[in-house]
Amino acid sequence: MNFFRQQDQAQRRTRLLLVLFVVAVLVIVGSLGLIVWAIGGGAEATAWTMGLTAGLIVLASLYRAWRLREGGGRLIALEMGGVRLEGHPADPQQRLLRNVVEEMAIASGVPVPEIYVLEQDLGINAFAAGFAPHDAVIAVTRGALDSLERSELKGVVAHEFGHILNGDMRLNMRLIGVLYGIEVLALLGQGGLTRRRRRHQGDGAETGIGVLSVTLIVVGYAGLALARWIRAGISRQREYLADAHAVQFTREPDGLTGALKKVATRYAGLNGNTEEISHMLFASDAIGQIFETHPPLLDRVRILQPQFDPEELKGLRERLNARVRKRARERAVDGMQREREGRLPGAEAVGDALGGHPALTHFLGAGMLLAAIPGPLAWAARSEARVIDVVLYLLLSRETEARERQLAMIGEALGRERQEAVRRLRDAEPVLREDLRLPLLELGFPTLRRLDPDQRTRLRKLVDRLIHVDGQVVVFEYALGHLLDRQLRDVQDPAGASRPGHASLDAYQENAHYLLAVLAHHGHPDDPAAASAALTAGIGVLTGTLPLAAEIPEALTGVAGARAWASVLDRVLEQLDALRMRDKDRLIRAMVATAGHGGQVVAAEVELLRVMAASLHVPLPLALDEVVATPPGGEGAG
Repeated sequence: MNFFRQQDQAQRRTRLLLVLFVVAVLVIVGSLGLIVWAIGGGAEATAWTMGLTAGLIVLASLYRAWRLREGGGRLIALEMGGVRLEGHPADPQQRLLRNVVEEMAIASGVPVPEIYVLEQDLGINAFAAGFAPHDAVIAVTRGALDSLERSELKGVVAHEFGHILNGDMRLNMRLIGVLYGIEVLALLGQGGLTRRRRRHQGDGAETGIGVLSVTLIVVGYAGLALARWIRAGISRQREYLADAHAVQFTREPDGLTGALKKVATRYAGLNGNTEEISHMLFASDAIGQIFETHPPLLDRVRILQPQFDPEELKGLRERLNARVRKRARERAVDGMQREREGRLPGAEAVGDALGGHPALTHFLGAGMLLAAIPGPLAWAARSEARVIDVVLYLLLSRETEARERQLAMIGEALGRERQEAVRRLRDAEPVLREDLRLPLLELGFPTLRRLDPDQRTRLRKLVDRLIHVDGQVVVFEYALGHLLDRQLRDVQDPAGASRPGHASLDAYQENAHYLLAVLAHHGHPDDPAAASAALTAGIGVLTGTLPLAAEIPEALTGVAGARAWASVLDRVLEQLDALRMRDKDRLIRAMVATAGHGGQVVAAEVELLRVMAASLHVPLPLALDEVVATPPGGEGAG
């Protein structure tokens, strides 16, 4: 699956949606105008009716879009009755969900999303909502948690991550706004008709209101049917694509297939009004193929499992209902006891994956990383009270004098209690494996995104001071500072931050070369010839022509460059984020070629790849076919 191609397709579908929306509005307005004209309204009344109708639809859509822009995916989850999953849930099924979502996020190279559970919904369903990966939330029903095995839950979550990576979320949020504007007409008509019935009056004014209400209902629902048909045509094929992504991510088609079979034998319905978000769900209970946003469930199963026989579903419903009842009893009787006996975060994921598939896929690699993070650090990263401590701990220098200055800064900025908490984390885990540092940071992203504006500002300023305490910036410090800054900035305007760019790479060749030079230099800091060869390979992929040789700029190799490279790279990344998707594709391929040149990738290159991809708003999988990771070891921060 090509992320960049799917993003381009999603952008084209969004533009098509807007065009079709305009057509639908014109049809609705024109139809209403004809009705008014036909009943003798006259030219002026017809014009006023058409203008007010168009204005109402557009304003209602803009209002809903504004609300979604302000609330993002979190608003949708809350409107559907979702309960945010805390960092340390007592319920074992919620812990399982948290682990699966974290593994998928680390594996797919996107920020760990907030997780919501629809506790009152016993159907098997889920959805992803938001404008972009850094704004995403994943919501899963209680029915899915109680009904699905781990591999099946993994398949459902992977399907939702497929929507995140395909750019479907932004399109889906636009669909919600469009449908709302058109539906308002029908709702307005229903309201007018209800008020008339309550008054039980039959004068001319009331009769006129009744006729207008019926007209609005007829035209509104006819327009809504048109909008739903548009939505169905846009959404249906995206479900097949997300299924394919789920299999690619997990390498376990039986997991997703098992989940779809259980949906077919149980049900997918939610308690609330799901019409507005039906196109976002994992599965739909709607009937009528012309308006159906999802392909038939059994068709989805047959694509994944061609030998599937529907007779297999017999008896599954009974077994499934028994499982749900058993899970409910377990939750009521010994949920807290299971929490006290809990293992290290992610440990069960590794056992599951090792038993289920022999290949060390990138998904398994993510599970192994999360399992290797020391328990106290993982617990603190998921805790609202301790997540800031983890960020500050990761920046502590290995040099005693510099570290004490950093701790003093922490005490001065946040108080002695916070200073001692960070010191205790460091005493408990003096040296953290290099490959665990960024995954640990990413565990804290959902909580860090909920900081209030004042907390975000103070944290960003303190992090910057800690990074520059010794007058220079090493790669991990840069990666942590930049990733944190990107998360805290983008959360203020998720829709704007994820807006696609349109700039051409031809206008930014110098910036792209500098980015590749930073990657090559830090991948081979003590071997100028190897760094030059890596840069040459990257430029060859970027331009399509392999140069004779490319030298690392003196601005990077000198003393001044060692101090200034980070600030220059900040500006370069800001400009390159404006590139169109197909040019970002070329740039990412060149980055991977630069880092993978020579067959090994050091920790600094992995960290730079992650931060560069995040700055370009492009997910970068943990393990790439072109990259062979080296064992952990080497220098730490500061």
